[in-house]
Amino acid sequence: RPGKKQRAGSLLNVAEGLGVRLLERETGSDGQPAATWIVALEGDQAQRRSDEELLEAFGAIPLPPYIERAPDDPRLAQDATRYQTVYAAQIGSVAAPTAGLHFTRELLERLEDRGVQRAEVTLHVGLGTFQRVQLDDPEQHSMHVETYSLPQRTAELVAQTRAAGGRVVCVGTTAARVLETCAQPGGLVAAGAGETRIFLRPPHGPQVVDALLTNFHLPRTTLLMLVASFIGTERMLRLYGEAIERGYRFYSYGDTMLLFGKRLES
Repeated sequence: RPGKKQRAGSLLNVAEGLGVRLLERETGSDGQPAATWIVALEGDQAQRRSDEELLEAFGAIPLPPYIERAPDDPRLAQDATRYQTVYAAQIGSVAAPTAGLHFTRELLERLEDRGVQRAEVTLHVGLGTFQRVQLDDPEQHSMHVETYSLPQRTAELVAQTRAAGGRVVCVGTTAARVLETCAQPGGLVAAGAGETRIFLRPPHGPQVVDALLTNFHLPRTTLLMLVASFIGTERMLRLYGEAIERGYRFYSYGDTMLLFGKRLES
C-alpha cells in the first residue's frame, strides 16, 4: 500500500551507503499501474556487495499479510526455515509454495522408492498472489505477472507419464500455473521460460494437471478460484464447508488436501 504513494525517481534510504531508487511501477493485466515497483540499489554498499547479499542483510522474510510478526518476534528465526520448502533452489519468489511445506527430504525419498517421479518447475511468485478479487466480475480482475521456467526434462517426464497412462500431480497452485501456462494438446507441456498472467477460474478447467495438492485458501482470491476451476464451484464449497466443520487449519502453515479434477481433453 505505501508503494502507491511513491513517485518514480524517488530514493528511499535503507541504511548508510545504501538506497533504493524507484524506477517504474509494474503493470497489471489491465494495463494499470500496480503497487509494486521495479527498483535499483544505489550507494557504496550497492557497489561493494551483491544484490543477494544486501537483500539477505537488510530484507525481511516476505510472510503473507495474515502472518503477523513484530520486528523482535522470536518466531521470525523459525520462519526463516519453516517458510521454505526443502527443494527450493532459486531466489525470486515473494511467497513460498505452501503445499510444498508438508514435504520432508525423507518423504520425498519414500515417494521415489515407490516409483513416483519428481519433476521441477520454477515460478517466481508475485505479491499479487495475496491480492483479493475486489470486482464482482472476475473477468475484470487485473492479474499480476510472474516469471517462470519449465525445463526440457520436465516436459519429457510429463510426456512419458501421459504415454504410460499415469497422472500428473502438481504440488501447489504455483506448479499448476506453470504447467497450464505451457499447456499443449494431449495434456502435454512445452519447455520454456517467460512471464505469465494466467488466471485459472471457472468455467475453464485444467488441460495438463490431473491432481492438485494444495492448502486451504481465503475467499475472493485467485487461488480459491483456481481450485474451483479444478473441481467445480459446488464441490469446492462443499469441501470447504466440511473443512470448517472439522476444524482444519487454513493459511500458509495450515493443512493440505489432494484434489482429483477432470482434465479438459484437447
